[in-house]
Amino acid sequence: MWNELGLIVGAYVLGSFPFIYLLGRLNGVDLRESEDMHIALWRDVGRVQGFIGVIFDFAKGVVAVVVARAVGFEDGWIAFAGVAAVVGQMWPVFMKFKGEKGNSTGLAMSGALDPASMLIALVPITTGFLVRTVPRFRQREQSLDERLKFGGPPSLSLPVGMASGFAVLPLAAWGWGRPWEMVVAFAGLFLLIMLRRVTDGLREHLRQPSGKRRMLLNKFLFDRSEI
Repeated sequence: MWNELGLIVGAYVLGSFPFIYLLGRLNGVDLRESEDMHIALWRDVGRVQGFIGVIFDFAKGVVAVVVARAVGFEDGWIAFAGVAAVVGQMWPVFMKFKGEKGNSTGLAMSGALDPASMLIALVPITTGFLVRTVPRFRQREQSLDERLKFGGPPSLSLPVGMASGFAVLPLAAWGWGRPWEMVVAFAGLFLLIMLRRVTDGLREHLRQPSGKRRMLLNKFLFDRSEI
């Protein structure tokens, strides 16, 4: 049991490692007050650093699964270790438990854990991405640099596609006959990612005069308090 506990704690610590923040600090930029550190790193530091930051967050999820599998842990503990890495990215101990939304690490972890289920989940995720991105590349009045800008205007389709993809994962795993622990881990991953989305800046958003139910629904579906 101690080995399994060490695996979960180690995966959480790995996910908590604030690589993007440290990369920003090395370049003289404090990303802690940014709404999205990935976007801020890309925009305020540079595309190369932004790309490296995204790759590292992907690697967190992959390494947790690959190492646990290589050591010989059972499928359930491998799945829980992967989720622990995502939890570390969302609530990192090194950043006073204020981290990212978990999407990048969650996607990479899910792909490493169960590629077949991830392929199904990629359908709504890719659809949301294309609905958001294709019109940008068709705007001829924008320069190529503007079209390649990471982040850009707030999107409705991308957060819906992302949420739908994570919701599909446990259903796909169940359909493929995966171990129940993996199905539970994927279901927990979806709930945790949506919890992080809804609670991000919630105290400030609750002070707004607009309807609270509408605000919570917007955050759940669109990762924004207002649309």
